[in-house]
Amino acid sequence: MVDLKTLKQLIKLMVDNDLTELDIQAEGGPVKLRRNSQGAGGAGVQLVPAAVPGVVPAVAAAVPAAAAQAPAEEDNGETIDSPMVGTFYTASSPDAKAFANVGDRVDADTVVCIIEAMKVFNEIKAETSGTITKILVENGQAVEFDQPLYAIKPD
Repeated sequence: MVDLKTLKQLIKLMVDNDLTELDIQAEGGPVKLRRNSQGAGGAGVQLVPAAVPGVVPAVAAAVPAAAAQAPAEEDNGETIDSPMVGTFYTASSPDAKAFANVGDRVDADTVVCIIEAMKVFNEIKAETSGTITKILVENGQAVEFDQPLYAIKPD
């Protein structure tokens, strides 16, 4: 049986990584979550009941409420997006200076971060010119293809 704490962690994982569906084998049996990301009023996560036998209705009912509390994504204007799935790093090592910080001016060839995928560290270039206005992901966070990494004000 899947408990409420585990479901909340799974929902946070889905929201943080902008996942629309999650299907895993948990200790208490299979869990399948489906997230609706359709604009206003669409924030919610559906626990697919057939995939989780034995989950009490109170736990399943709490899932949409927990997902609705997640902050709404804001429009960040122009962004530098991830070209791959992997782990986002702001610097080449934990004690190294970050490649790009808020307020830094970058051009198309400026390396802004590293994404680790399958033990390979890939330098990610801005591919546009402007000033970094916001870092949209945490250092060490898993990122998806096309996920915005930085908000940028174009020159």
